[in-house]
Amino acid sequence: MKMICSARTFLPALGALLLMALLAGCVTAPPPTASAPAPVAPVIAQPVQPPLPMGPVSTADSTIDYRLDAAYHLYDKNTTRIFKGVMPHFLYAIGVLEIQVDSRGNLQSLNWMRAPEHAPEVVAEIERTVRQAAPFPAPVRMGSATYIETWLWDVSGNFQLHTLSEGQGPKGQPRRPMPPNPHAVRLVSGPSAAGNQ
Repeated sequence: MKMICSARTFLPALGALLLMALLAGCVTAPPPTASAPAPVAPVIAQPVQPPLPMGPVSTADSTIDYRLDAAYHLYDKNTTRIFKGVMPHFLYAIGVLEIQVDSRGNLQSLNWMRAPEHAPEVVAEIERTVRQAAPFPAPVRMGSATYIETWLWDVSGNFQLHTLSEGQGPKGQPRRPMPPNPHAVRLVSGPSAAGNQ
């Protein structure tokens, strides 16, 4: 009987010891000590390169100069559609279009200042012609360019741009000489760049 009593007194103590042993096993190990981070090489900032032009390059300093480069570019892209010589007094259509290009020569917007509303097919054809001529000479000095061009449209479907127009008048009238391309050296590519230097 004595033994039974003493076992009863040790059972709660034994249970407590077992519970403590179990709890000690559940405790997570302390996190490993952090070692010093490896030295990081200093980052040297690289200069940001501007995106390259999409097409030929124009180094025009003004809108007037850029308009001349853009007119030669349009003529180069449409050699078979340029009206040769003095245009007749009465034209089929005249349109005034504002053209905006970004620094890479991408066409940004077209805005009609005066559309030939009596000839919607001419409006559509001028817009198509401008879009097909893109990319325009990249205005690298100006950053972007917005210029206005007047389109002189003959009933034949051929045209001249006012910037390079040979004038208007009766047949046989002496032609006004086409302005020389003072910026031919500026254009990197295109037939007129090689031919007008």
